Amino acid sequence: MSKNTRYLLVSLPASISPTNDHDEALTTLRSAVTLDYGTVFPFPIPEFKIGTLDALVQQADELAKLDAVCEGVVGKVGDSLRTILEGDEEKISQSKTVNDKPAEQYLKSFRWNKVKYRADKPLGEIMDTLQKEVTSIDNQVKDKYNSYNQVKTNLTQLQRRQTGNLSTKALTNIVPPSLIIRDSDYLETHLIAVPRTITKEFLRSYETLTPMVVPRSAVEVAADDEFTLYAVTTFKRHSQEFVHKCRESKWTPREFKYKEGGKEEESKELEKVGKDERKVWGEALRLGRTAWGEAVMAWIHVLALRVFVETVLRYGLPLNFVCGLVRTTGKLAKKARGTLDAKFSYLGGNAFGRDKKGRVTKDDSATSADMQAAGQMGDAGDYSAYVCYEFEVR
Repeated sequence: MSKNTRYLLVSLPASISPTNDHDEALTTLRSAVTLDYGTVFPFPIPEFKIGTLDALVQQADELAKLDAVCEGVVGKVGDSLRTILEGDEEKISQSKTVNDKPAEQYLKSFRWNKVKYRADKPLGEIMDTLQKEVTSIDNQVKDKYNSYNQVKTNLTQLQRRQTGNLSTKALTNIVPPSLIIRDSDYLETHLIAVPRTITKEFLRSYETLTPMVVPRSAVEVAADDEFTLYAVTTFKRHSQEFVHKCRESKWTPREFKYKEGGKEEESKELEKVGKDERKVWGEALRLGRTAWGEAVMAWIHVLALRVFVETVLRYGLPLNFVCGLVRTTGKLAKKARGTLDAKFSYLGGNAFGRDKKGRVTKDDSATSADMQAAGQMGDAGDYSAYVCYEFEVR
């Protein structure tokens, strides 16, 4: 799906055609948009059980909120897929499917899922089902991706310990056991990573840094491009002071305890965490693919409900309307709305008029309060003469 694709979900009374025929009404909608500004596809919406007017107005408000929640969840799952696929646009696009087909194809061939969301149930019950489903999707993805990020962080830290410089990397494979004083009541060996630019200063001053540093005990253990690692012996009673003074001098004390079999243990831990990361990565990717499709499906059903409720509030009973999906672009969406306004402004009654040049104008002050009270305003508070919701699937 192109990043620039936008959709308009438009509902109009069948009376826009002379015969009140649905097919003719859809043709009238197509002729209003024209191929210059977008392509119109039928978007069938079943008839649902209708409650009282007050209930419909309240449901219109609740659906607007649920619409925003669904869009947010779709966006968050999409961001998670982007993260786990490291921004690979081709793989991301391949992962974003609904019912194993591209989202655009799903939208073009939309049919209400009567198995998951039974149309014979009350509107409130269908809305509750959708709310619970979207919340569940959000929580599952959040939990799984938190688990993946934790495992990935653990692996990164272990890898850094294997590949970093001498101030951070693991020392098990570097420090010979013979250099470390063990089982002494008085002496202790300290490993200090010193920046290579100040090694001369270190060798000149370490013996006098604190009392009871063993003279000439500094032994070079290893060196890399940034640091030289030294082993220094002090008396235990001054160990903490020595470590503190090292930090003040911008030398890095390294914690190290010799452990029999430590090399093998580190290798096994790295291998285990690496396997865990690959396993959780696969689980997160599979869940992300499934969750994105399910979230989009739920969102489109919420939009269908919004159109239905708004249609009842706007056009009244008995219901006789046609709904179309306009595929357009970000640049052309405004022009498509303009042609629809021009063609169907008469549906707005006193809310619309024309200026001296015949252009459609809105008299917001005439009806905005009434329309807002009846739930007939757009998300931005902009009233149109017909039911229309604009959205983008990312």
